[in-house]
Amino acid sequence: MANQTAVYVVGMEVEIDAQLMMSVKDGREECFEQLAARHRRRLIHWLFRMVQDRAIAEELAQEVFLRVYMSRESYQPTARFTTWLYRIANNRALNWIRDHSAENRRESLDATPTRGLRRQYADGAGTVADHLLTAEAETEFQSTVRRAVMGLPARQRAAVLMHKYENMEYVQIAGALNCNVSTVKSILWRAYTTLRTRLAPLSARRAH
Repeated sequence: MANQTAVYVVGMEVEIDAQLMMSVKDGREECFEQLAARHRRRLIHWLFRMVQDRAIAEELAQEVFLRVYMSRESYQPTARFTTWLYRIANNRALNWIRDHSAENRRESLDATPTRGLRRQYADGAGTVADHLLTAEAETEFQSTVRRAVMGLPARQRAAVLMHKYENMEYVQIAGALNCNVSTVKSILWRAYTTLRTRLAPLSARRAH
């Protein structure tokens, strides 16, 4: 019964997204604001995990929703809205990572990401000190996992973040990455194999 309820709830969410997007297609712009509000926070969080810069993540999210709005007339509810949304987001994130690869290599993964922090907190939502305190509170295990995931190739990182943190199914990830399910399984297998190897020393210490 619980599983049936979960499926029903997910189905309602998918239906709501499709209905809102179809309303946007029909010219009801207020529905676009509702749609963006439903997904903005999670999308920014996912983009932040991809690019490790809150300000850039927010900028990319704005670009993603702009692309969604500009594509409203061609929208067809043939797949989950989130699959389409994350396909656009993944393309924007991978493009940004590619364009800034030299800059990213200069930054140590061991350092607290500070690029863009002053822009991030310009609206008074927090301070640089607040962010640093939060980062310092990160446990050794969380920090090591974060660095290990960040060290993955961008496409593997995107797949892991969708699978592990967004709880997306293989078919959704395939749609977002624009590949087939077999390729997604292969990407995730390589990613998790790498992560297990990199995290093995820490897991051994935790076991003792």
